Amino acid sequence: MEQDSISLFGEARTLLLATDGSSFVDGAIQEAIFICQARNARLIVLNVVSIDAESQSAAHSRLIQRKQEIEPHLSQIRKMADDSGITIEVLFIRTSNPAKTIVEQARLHHADVIIMGRHGKAGRLSLLVGSMTTKVINQGFPLVLVVPKDFIIKGVHVLLAVDGSPNSVMAAREVLSIGTRCLTLQRITVMSVAKRAADLPQAQQLVNEVCQRTGENGSKVSCEPLALVGNPVDAIVQFAEKEQVDMILVGGQGKNSMAKMLLGHVTENVIGRSPCAVLVVTA
Repeated sequence: MEQDSISLFGEARTLLLATDGSSFVDGAIQEAIFICQARNARLIVLNVVSIDAESQSAAHSRLIQRKQEIEPHLSQIRKMADDSGITIEVLFIRTSNPAKTIVEQARLHHADVIIMGRHGKAGRLSLLVGSMTTKVINQGFPLVLVVPKDFIIKGVHVLLAVDGSPNSVMAAREVLSIGTRCLTLQRITVMSVAKRAADLPQAQQLVNEVCQRTGENGSKVSCEPLALVGNPVDAIVQFAEKEQVDMILVGGQGKNSMAKMLLGHVTENVIGRSPCAVLVVTA
């Protein structure tokens, strides 16, 4: 992978990679190594062991067993980091709330981005990584990058999905920043999907405004506004696959219950079905 492409995350200084030790995090591991090497950033590797209500001796026994099982995986990441000249810290933590612990550790270590894995194009999330990704996003961490197993971010084309929500606005700001700092970026597509034809003018105005701000921000990258009528998840995923998008940017869940239900559904399904990496941005 070309190192220049990682300027998509040009401001990152510390990354937290959450791993369950499965092969489904291979893409996330590679991206974490590439980003840290290109930016001279620090890498925090975190494996959490879920300990439910069980006896102290049983919990201790399970913890030891899990450590033994995952050590070869963690050792391989250590070697990759050492070979790339990356400062790395590996954490192994028992917890009753893995998603909360992942975000707490990210904040404790001042991580700029949490990176997690996902299945490939089939879109089925693994039991741990998939559900955990959703739960981590629900915690409201600013930037969560989800990478399919065999995907490499080339940094050429990004797709921003907007709906006018506060987190969508934050995602738009992130795209504006990317547009001015990523040398390899050639295309930014800003998409808004209206569910009814009557809402199409509003969607068109929304994408036009974002592209206008991109130009005013000094970016020389082509920004393409795209307003459609249909199912948001289908439109986003189909466009990403057809146009070979490197990364989709979407807003995270809202803070009220109705926003969580609506926005969360779209975000979660885009993550599960996307052919490429997805960056979830939360205000």
